[in-house]
Amino acid sequence: MADVIVRDSNGTQLNEGDSVTLIKDLKVKGTSETIKRGTLVKNIRLTGNPGEIECNTKQVKGLVLKTEFLKKA
Repeated sequence: MADVIVRDSNGTQLNEGDSVTLIKDLKVKGTSETIKRGTLVKNIRLTGNPGEIECNTKQVKGLVLKTEFLKKA
């Protein structure tokens, strides 16, 4: 997993523990929640997939987000 480079929507490299900001409102599958644009997500975890990260928000725990909807904070 060390050789996988994860990049945000602007091409900035993301690392374990970084904070990111959403650039688009996202509906969460399986719930009635919508995570709003501009929401700060702290302490992200990288997955083996370069297009996804794991995180926790106030509304939803254990969320997987696509990196195309994020920018590094």
